[in-house]
Amino acid sequence: MHDLLFLFGATGNLAQRYLFPSLLHLWRDRLLPGGFRTVAVGHQPMETGQFRDWLRERLAQESADDPALLEALLQRIDYAAVDLRDAGAVAAALARFAGKPGVSYLAIPPDLFVSATQGLSAAGLLEAPSRLVLEKPIGHDLASAQTINAALRACLDEARIFRIDHYLGKAPVQNLLALRFGNTLLEAVWEHRWIESVDILVAETAGVEGREAYYGRYGALRDMVQNHMLQLLALIAMEPPSALEADSIRDEKRKVLRALRPMSTTAAVADTVRGRYGPGVVDGEAVPGFRYDTPVETFVAVQTWIDNWRWAGVPFRLVTGKRLAARTTEVLVSFKPVAHWLFDRPARGRERPNRLRMRLQPNETIELGLMGSLAAPEWGALELRPMSLDLSMSPAPQRRIAYERLLVDALRGNQTLFVRDDEVEAAWRWIDSIERAWSLTAAPVLDYPAGSWGPADAARFLPATLARPRGL
Repeated sequence: MHDLLFLFGATGNLAQRYLFPSLLHLWRDRLLPGGFRTVAVGHQPMETGQFRDWLRERLAQESADDPALLEALLQRIDYAAVDLRDAGAVAAALARFAGKPGVSYLAIPPDLFVSATQGLSAAGLLEAPSRLVLEKPIGHDLASAQTINAALRACLDEARIFRIDHYLGKAPVQNLLALRFGNTLLEAVWEHRWIESVDILVAETAGVEGREAYYGRYGALRDMVQNHMLQLLALIAMEPPSALEADSIRDEKRKVLRALRPMSTTAAVADTVRGRYGPGVVDGEAVPGFRYDTPVETFVAVQTWIDNWRWAGVPFRLVTGKRLAARTTEVLVSFKPVAHWLFDRPARGRERPNRLRMRLQPNETIELGLMGSLAAPEWGALELRPMSLDLSMSPAPQRRIAYERLLVDALRGNQTLFVRDDEVEAAWRWIDSIERAWSLTAAPVLDYPAGSWGPADAARFLPATLARPRGL
């Protein structure tokens, strides 16, 4: 396990909210090596003592119960101010740390990946067995992703490159693998002969405050669908891997992403909806709308197909948006109706087919919708009604945040929950087909009020069980 971490983007939002708190928790639980040190790299000019004071203030609440714990971690953090656009400056600032293997974590914009990586390489900090971790997104389209991947491979081999999608570090997402491949009941019917449709919803009540410039360049399709939602889709749809190890799993995910049907201009009109939230009410508070000069979306709904044997003809509907009515991430697998209906109540066509609903947040639940008998002496025939088999764990176990798991895996060198270069490029290839179709059809960005479930035209993408999550 490596004990030296170079954390680029140390003064950024991601580092403040997730990365440094994760390191604090891991240090508290003795999951970091005894000689662990961090070199925090940022663009703001300050000395190490000033940075420690700055970080102490931001982690005060996290360490309120044990301030000495934070002080112990702070003494293991040094700071280096560097212009990350200049590979030579990166090399000059960090060359003194050469000679010891470490992990370099780039929590910085993708347009700085190449210069930062080249600087690390010139400083001798990417020599084997050192590793490189990159935050999403990897570029903004296929061409830029290929350029970045080529530059990375010129500095170190793929086996030491760790591309983060933090959704893969979430315990409920990992549970998808257990459900898929640990249960004969599900695996036996996990294909087009028995499944009618698959819905994936990632809904957020938060807006884009503080990320306006980023969202103005990327939008919901590139920010959410390209990585998080396609990773969920791949885990749901992939073939059984030969083993639970990195390359076997990633090989199967890549096959799914390559089998996604490219979006044509004709299909884009019927199978996609773009939206942008306006003023509204969320959680009882009035919030402003998102305004930007370019026609960028904060909501997207897409229906697509996977052109392979297992999923032929099964629609996959992906819906995500900011400032929606509730925060939830869930997957709904709808099975086909019973082939021969025997019952009078409800009549054929009014029955509710079986549905498997897996909610990943805010609470982890698994529900299987069944039809059961409401037997009563006054009826001459059986009457059926919907029933729910709730498989959720209560009380829910305390789970680590995703970044804690991923940081430990990067320090240990376990790539299973990280994304490979060919996965990234396959995802961008499909995303580019949608962007191209939108451009050719001048797809409108429809307004929707904050606190709603998106534009009215998107209602057909939201089955009732997803559009109004229970208990919210």
